[in-house]
Amino acid sequence: MEIRPSRPFARLGLTALAAVVSALVVGCGGEPARNGDSLKLGAYSVVREVFHDGIIPAFSKHWEEKTGRKPTFQESYNASGAQARSIASGFDADVAVLSHSGDMELLVKAGKVDSNWKDGPNNGILTHSLVVIGHREGNPKGIQDWSDLARPGVGVLYPDPKTSGGARWNINAIYGSAFLEAKAKDAANPDLAAARELLGKVQANVVNMDQSGRQSLANFARSRDVDAVVTYENEVLLRAKEKDPIPYVIPPATLLIESPAAIVGPSVEKHGNRELVEAFAEFLRSDEAQAIFVEYGFRPVKPGATPLPDRPEPEKVFTIDDLGGWATLEDELYSTNGLWTTIAAEAVKNRGK
Repeated sequence: MEIRPSRPFARLGLTALAAVVSALVVGCGGEPARNGDSLKLGAYSVVREVFHDGIIPAFSKHWEEKTGRKPTFQESYNASGAQARSIASGFDADVAVLSHSGDMELLVKAGKVDSNWKDGPNNGILTHSLVVIGHREGNPKGIQDWSDLARPGVGVLYPDPKTSGGARWNINAIYGSAFLEAKAKDAANPDLAAARELLGKVQANVVNMDQSGRQSLANFARSRDVDAVVTYENEVLLRAKEKDPIPYVIPPATLLIESPAAIVGPSVEKHGNRELVEAFAEFLRSDEAQAIFVEYGFRPVKPGATPLPDRPEPEKVFTIDDLGGWATLEDELYSTNGLWTTIAAEAVKNRGK
């Protein structure tokens, strides 16, 4: 887990920082002091840059103008599944920003997030993106669609779904394209053989599964013996923004990535910072914040509210709901006897032969 103090702390010397830490922990019985102008953010790794360099500075300016006080942020970034488990087991983040709703529901079950978190604006969703395929310059393998990742001799990267929310989006996109094609032929009894075959062949071509989507993209950029990386569109657009581009294609049918944010109630009560946290949560959905997300490669959750730069559009976009929802996919793909779980086990076994 990476934890980064916001700029106000970053400017302090070691002595001053020690004094601040000491002040924060002083209290009756050694309990942390309540600080209404401090906020802990627990987020998935993909949003590190947009929050640290874009969202937090913009919000901090508004908060200081409103209150005359400078807010401080403690930022933690990790693979989404790992971050969700950390918060569920005691990391006291005030706001959780995760890759997908399945990870947020883990916090609901742990009593950290209210069960009505979807009742907020845009059903609790903060950002949109698309699942895309990054490829080598010039696209020497001619990769255009998910089926191209199943061809012999094509090396593929995507992260491990046991730790990464990004991996689940990736796998769900590949599976979903074949599933919906089968469902179009027979809605009542779709033949899943084609979906299993596609997912199995792609998994057999996966060279390595990293802990997070960010790590997979970094490894793709460093390695020259892998042909494709399945990733978020915003990730490749961020690299282009940072002058380190990876070319990509959007498959004809791909999955809309819907990533949520929610307040972690027990942490807010512990820290006594509800006014700050609620103001931050409201700011995240503002047109200003959504424009910042777009600048960093995301797609806005409110169509038309934020101008979208010229980007390629897929022929068809489907959603998790089109595939039955997160609970259904968790059971059908990732449970002990789930489709992906058995395929991954077979791939490992076959590599050992």
